[in-house]
Amino acid sequence: MASKRNRLGVASLVAGALIAAISPLPAAAESAAPAPVAAPAEQQAEKPMNMVFILVDDLRFDAMGFLTPGLKTPNIDYLRHNGTYFPNAVVTSSLCSPSRATILTGQTARNHGIIDNNNSSEEGLTFFPSYMQQAGYRTGFFGKWHMGASTDMPRPGFDRWVSFKGQGTYYPTDRLTPEQIKAGKRQMINVDGREVKQSKYITTELTDYALDWLKEDRDASQPFFLYLSHKAVHSDPLPAPEHKGEYDDLPVELPASAADTPENNEGKPVWVQNQRNSWHGVDFPYHTDRDFRDYIRDYYATLHSVDDSVGRVLRYLHDNDLEDNTMVVFYSDNGFLFGDHGLIDKRNAYEPSVRVPMLVYAPGHVAADKTVDAVVRNLDLAPTFLDVAGIAEPDQMEGQSFLPLLDGMESASEWNAQDFVYEYYWEWSFPETPTTFAIERDRFKYIQYHGIWDIEELYDLEKDPEEMHNLIDDPDYLQKKIALRKALFEQLANNEGEHHIRYTERTSEGLVHRKKGGPRAADFPDKWYVEPNLPTKFNGFYPDSEAKLKADREGKTYIPASRQH
Repeated sequence: MASKRNRLGVASLVAGALIAAISPLPAAAESAAPAPVAAPAEQQAEKPMNMVFILVDDLRFDAMGFLTPGLKTPNIDYLRHNGTYFPNAVVTSSLCSPSRATILTGQTARNHGIIDNNNSSEEGLTFFPSYMQQAGYRTGFFGKWHMGASTDMPRPGFDRWVSFKGQGTYYPTDRLTPEQIKAGKRQMINVDGREVKQSKYITTELTDYALDWLKEDRDASQPFFLYLSHKAVHSDPLPAPEHKGEYDDLPVELPASAADTPENNEGKPVWVQNQRNSWHGVDFPYHTDRDFRDYIRDYYATLHSVDDSVGRVLRYLHDNDLEDNTMVVFYSDNGFLFGDHGLIDKRNAYEPSVRVPMLVYAPGHVAADKTVDAVVRNLDLAPTFLDVAGIAEPDQMEGQSFLPLLDGMESASEWNAQDFVYEYYWEWSFPETPTTFAIERDRFKYIQYHGIWDIEELYDLEKDPEEMHNLIDDPDYLQKKIALRKALFEQLANNEGEHHIRYTERTSEGLVHRKKGGPRAADFPDKWYVEPNLPTKFNGFYPDSEAKLKADREGKTYIPASRQH
């Protein structure tokens, strides 16, 4: 696999301008700056590629300045204009712990077993940095781990470890009483197995630890892999002091589908309509009466510190002559809904939930200002990092390296893209979202739900990117529905060929409240209300087919030929 690593190392593509400050150069200066000259092939081949993986929490796919007017993310935008942008990056489970486990293991939730944010076991899992250590890389983890057992102790695969329990806190004194604060108590951070007091705003402090490792602890003779895993912008987002109120005057419009109208509700499952008045609904967000537009403003202000962090990392790489041999990947563990279809948060299979921002920056190796439309999954990250390091993909990993898309060896149309299969398992703690399975193939997305009495969904994402027109009962798409149902079931088998619904121990009722005076429970679809004793009463039991559809239309009993005697 060394040849693959060298392939990235010697590519002489359009390089980004040099970074002159923490904030990137103005656009005019960027275009005027000369591109660095690539080192000779034999020289670059001797230097394994360093890697920096920046993982943001709950970052919506379009929450970046170059996509959202008024949002200031100059350093993230710098990555986009001087690197490669993947607008169709997705996650196979849109929830913190399962997604992070998929990133670290290269496995789906049905196989790695981390299926919710409660207390799934990490036993038997191998995290990809362990393979990098064996290949001579120094590895460091900084930030939110949040999966498996509720502990912040160091995990295998990392030479340096800085983390905290669960979600952590934005400020050292969050969730502490005035008496505790006065007594000197602070939230704690685990540094290589030793508990130390959190002393700063968390985004700043994690970045400090990461850069200190590069400055002091890293062996300069070894390549490094830095995993910077931010808490931001997870709920409830709290901006740093310097960014508080930064977007108070920013006009924010919720998606058109946020409105509770018959047009928006048409074709949507009952559970979607019911969720809008819940913890994860736009009518009762996190059980508050807060205008969700104000939440979004704080979300953006909290993101600004992440952007500052990106700038600090880029500045360090440039100032220490590491920029030309380091690949930076910017990603999010899941997407986030801003009221789309009346929903907030993530978990479901709708586009704002499963799509995430993805930028790759490596001057002289990865093309600048390039867009790759291929559907890349969090499942594909671990194989790619190993591929760049010249390490063969382990048998248990299920994704595929997208390095051919980065080095220009393959276009999005040539890349052997696999179906995007999505899985989310119902959580008792947040019971408003059901177990959800989905598959996307050729820009068609089919969604089904497990354990509830509700409809399925089918969308043509090419024509309907906002997922407003459910085609599940459109006779023109019958064969598409049948094919995707079958493919989804086949691909949801685990590595033993089994189909299991996973769950963790229930310990409480969960967050079940609804806003008094808010929307009441939704009704079933009109077409489900029928007269008794119809000849078609048992037709729904049999598999869908053209013959069955014809019988339904004609009001006749349908029995498949295989059942006729």
